[in-house]
Amino acid sequence: MMSTTLNMETTAQELSKAFMASYPLKSARHLERMEAAEAAGLLEIQPIHVVAGVWKYLPPGTTDAIFSQLDEQTASNLIAFLDSHLAIALLGRLEDDKRVHLLSRLKESQPSLVSEYQDLLRFPPDSAARMMTTKVQAFSADLTVADALAILRRNPGTAQDVLYLLDNHQQLVGEVPLADLVSAQPASGLATISQPVRTTLEALDDKELVTEKFEGYRTRAIPVLDTQGQLVGSIGYFEVYQSTKEDLASDMQTMVGVSKEEKALSSSWFAVTRRLPWLQINLLTAFAAAAVVGAFEGLIAEVTALAILLPVAAGQSGNAGAQALAVTMRGLTLREITTRHWNRVLLKEILAGALNGVAIALTCAVGVYLWSESVGLALVIALAMVLSLIIACGAGALVPIMLKRLGLDPAQSSSIVLTTITDIAGFMSFLGIAMLLSDMLPKG
Repeated sequence: MMSTTLNMETTAQELSKAFMASYPLKSARHLERMEAAEAAGLLEIQPIHVVAGVWKYLPPGTTDAIFSQLDEQTASNLIAFLDSHLAIALLGRLEDDKRVHLLSRLKESQPSLVSEYQDLLRFPPDSAARMMTTKVQAFSADLTVADALAILRRNPGTAQDVLYLLDNHQQLVGEVPLADLVSAQPASGLATISQPVRTTLEALDDKELVTEKFEGYRTRAIPVLDTQGQLVGSIGYFEVYQSTKEDLASDMQTMVGVSKEEKALSSSWFAVTRRLPWLQINLLTAFAAAAVVGAFEGLIAEVTALAILLPVAAGQSGNAGAQALAVTMRGLTLREITTRHWNRVLLKEILAGALNGVAIALTCAVGVYLWSESVGLALVIALAMVLSLIIACGAGALVPIMLKRLGLDPAQSSSIVLTTITDIAGFMSFLGIAMLLSDMLPKG
C-alpha cells in the first residue's frame, strides 16, 4: 500500500514537471490562481530550470508572494538560475535584511555571481542595467560558424536569438541572428555573415530611452555597453514589454490615489495608510468645487431646475477629462509622446472636446427641453456642455504633461488636479452661462 502511494506521488510529480516544462505560460496562469504557500510547495519539488521557465511569466505581485514562501535552498537556487534582469528585479523588491541574508547564503557557492548582482543593484531602479540580462552570447569575430556552433552545443539551452561579435579589444563590432548562424556554411567566418549593430544602450540609460529605441528600431534585442564601450548585457523585447506592462499597472493605481506597493491581498491597514492621504486631499478639492456652487446660491434658489442639472454638467466634463487623461498617460508611459508634443496633444484634445461637446450638447438640449419645456434652460445646458468638455479635454491632456515637465510623477497627481479642474469648470460654465441668460430661465 505504501509503495503504491509513493508511486502515485512520483507519477504526479513527473506529470507536473512535464506540464510545467512544456507549457510554462499556462502553468504560470494556474500558479497565479493558487495560494502563495501552495504554489511555492509545488515549485519546490520541480527542477530549478523548470521553475525558472515558468517564473518569467508570473507578474511581480505573484512572484513576490510565492518567493516569500519558498524554502531558502529553492530561493537561492532560483536567484542563481534566473536571467539577471529577473533576479535583480526580485532582489530589488526584497526588504534589505532578506536581500542581504539571501545573497550571503548564495555567496558561499557562487561568489562571482553575487558580486555581479551587488554591482547591478547599485544602478538606479529605472536604468538599462536593471533591465538587462548579463547572460549574452558573445564570440570573437575571428571564429568560424563551425566554431560557434560547437561552443553552443557544449552549452545546451544557452543559445539566444542574437549573437554578438567582439574584436581583439573586446569592442562590439557586429551581431549574427541565430537563424543566420545555423543556416550558414560551417567554414564561413562569423564576420562574413554578421550584420552591423543597429543601435546600442549604455548601462545608465533610463527606461524611457530603452523603450524609445525599441519603438524606433523594431529589434528583438539591443546590446548594453559600459562606459568603456564594452558589452555587459542585452535587453530583449520581452523585458521591455514586461516593464511597460508593470508601469501601466502602477500608473493605473496611482492615478486613483492607490500606492504602487499595494496588492490585492495587502492588509486593510496597509491600504488605509496609503489611500487615506489622497482621500483627504480629494476632500479639499471637493470643498473648492462646492465653493463655486455656493457663489451662485441666489441664482440656484431662484431657478431650482439648475440644481437638478448640476450633476449632468459636472459628470460629463469629468468623464471627458478622464478619457483625455487616460490616453495622454498611456502615451507618456509607452513613450509615444514626450513633453515636447504638448501643443499637438492639446490641440487634438481641444478639437475632440469641441466635437464631442457639440454632439452631447444637442442630445442634452433636446432632453432638457422635453423635460422643462424651456428654450433658455436647454440653451444653457448646451452651451455649458460644449465649454466644459473643451476645458476638460484640454486639461486632461495638459495636466500630466505639465506635471512631468516639472519633474513630478503625472500618475500620482494628475487625477486629483484634473478632478478639481473638471468639477470647477463644469459648475462654473453651467452656472456662469445661466447667470448671463437668467432672463430666459423659468423661475421657481
